[in-house]
Amino acid sequence: MVNGTPTDRLQKLERFRQHLAAARKLQDDILKYGLEAAHLYFEDVDGDWLEKWGEDEEEQRSFVELVTTFLQTDDWLAVRLRKQLPDKDVAEIATKLEKYWNFPQEDQINGLSNFLAGRVMSIRVYENASDVYDLEIQHLAAETIKKLAEIFEKT
Repeated sequence: MVNGTPTDRLQKLERFRQHLAAARKLQDDILKYGLEAAHLYFEDVDGDWLEKWGEDEEEQRSFVELVTTFLQTDDWLAVRLRKQLPDKDVAEIATKLEKYWNFPQEDQINGLSNFLAGRVMSIRVYENASDVYDLEIQHLAAETIKKLAEIFEKT
């Protein structure tokens, strides 16, 4: 089995348990300290974060703009992505690519593969290498992730 080995499942389960424990601690701290709990989790609670609100959105827009610009080119990968997703416009594809780019690295290719294959967040284990279509989709997803990394190295 390429993906979905027992070790991967155990690691994901352990990561989930850690996140759950952290969420429970946050909830307990909020109940115990009230709004003052924010000082335990954030360095700059009283800083100028409110004035800077929205700057991340500008970075996000630039991500989508960069990827949209790439998708409109004649690059073989951009053409292949547009052909793979003919019912989606380039802005929608760019938004989805951003979503999968923000996944944990070990989940990026499988998540993007599901999107490219038209699967709605289904979990599929690639046990059989004879499924050429799925291998092509995974290759396309891997190449897309590489291209996204190149795009962001330039910025």
